[in-house]
This record gives sequence, structure tokens and C-alpha cells, in this order.
Amino acid sequence: MYGLGILKGMAITLKHFVDSYLDDVFWAARGGRYYNDEALKVRQGLKGKGVKTVFYPEEKLPVPERFRFVPFLVTDNPPPGQKWGKDWCTSCGICAKVCPPQCIWIERGVQPNGRPKPEPNEFYIDIDICMNCGFCMEFCPFDAIKLDHDYELASYDRTTAHIHDKERLSKPISYWREIAPKKAAAEAAIRDHVDELKAWKKENGRDADMSTAPQLSEEHTKQLFYRGEYY
Repeated sequence: MYGLGILKGMAITLKHFVDSYLDDVFWAARGGRYYNDEALKVRQGLKGKGVKTVFYPEEKLPVPERFRFVPFLVTDNPPPGQKWGKDWCTSCGICAKVCPPQCIWIERGVQPNGRPKPEPNEFYIDIDICMNCGFCMEFCPFDAIKLDHDYELASYDRTTAHIHDKERLSKPISYWREIAPKKAAAEAAIRDHVDELKAWKKENGRDADMSTAPQLSEEHTKQLFYRGEYY
């Protein structure tokens, strides 16, 4: 019994070796072992063969668009000579309220006359507590907070390096469009659609027949969900 078990294990190991070798040869002629979308889709799917070894950090697997890690704040693309653009965040506090582990702290800005300013003065996220659930992104009414693809956040200092402030959290909208192009396009279509509806209601009145109002495309509607090929 033990002899047959050893032989069976050796046969499985040999099969993995052969499958991995042939798979590497196959994809080497099509853009590299891991570094194209087609290869990544196959290797992460049910049709992947063999055992894959990634020599991290020299080699890094590209993450899919639906990948989610710690949040970041969206700003407008900065003008020339400036580091950040205008904040999308209005410091409404909804993200902090819905956050299950309560890892978000916000200090609202104040105008010179003492009235609240619709942007955060300080914004902190403790990434050691964050569970990457995405509630902050889902509930934000202004699309001002997104989940990042940057997973290399290890540090020897857990007291300050793992509490991200507004300066570290802020990234331009062009960055979000780069890492999540389908999702960003759908969100932009939604914002444009809302503006069209407002203009249509202003022109036709609130009691107008909504069946004649501008409609959002089915493709953009599907891209709003974390399902399948759309995200």
C-alpha cells in the first residue's frame, strides 16, 4: 500500500512538472509567462495547468480590475505644478459611519467665518484595522473613496506607517481610471446620466412621463456590479 502511494505521489508530481513546463513554453511565445491578460485569465481560471512559481518581488502577477485593497481618496487631476487637485470628498462622514471596524477618522474643514467647509481637513485610515470590505466605496455618494490595487504596504513601524493620512490617501482620478477602467467608465456614465436627467426634468417638469427620459445603457448598468467579466 505504501509503495503504491509513493508511486502515485511521484506520478502526480511528474504530471505537474510536465504540465508546468509545457504551459510555460506555450505562453512564452505569446507575451511571457504571466504578463498578459489572456495568460492571466487562463491561469486564474479552471483551465489552468501545472504549478506556477512567481519569483516575487522580481516577478509580480498583475491583479485583476476587481481586486480590492485598502481605500484611497479621489481628487481631480492636479494642475501643472501642484501635487493634488480638488478633493471629491465633502467630509459628509458616511464612510466612517458605515465602516464595520471603525477604522476611518475625518476632521471636517472650517471656513474663516466658522461655517463647515465641504472638504476634509484631516482624513485617516488605520490599514491594520481595515478589512477591505468596500462599504466606504459603496456608500459614498460622491465616488470620492475607492479601493486600491497597491498591496505592498508592509512596514517595520506599525504606529504611524500603517495609519494613512490625507496626504498619503489622496490620488488623482486618472489613477482610478488606470487601475479600474471599466468601473470608472461606468461611474462616469452614471454621473453624466444624472446630469442629463436633471436637465431633462428642468426642461420638461417633474410631472413629465419618465418613459421618455434619457436611459442608461445596459452595458454601463452591468458594470456597476462586481460580477463576471464586467468587473
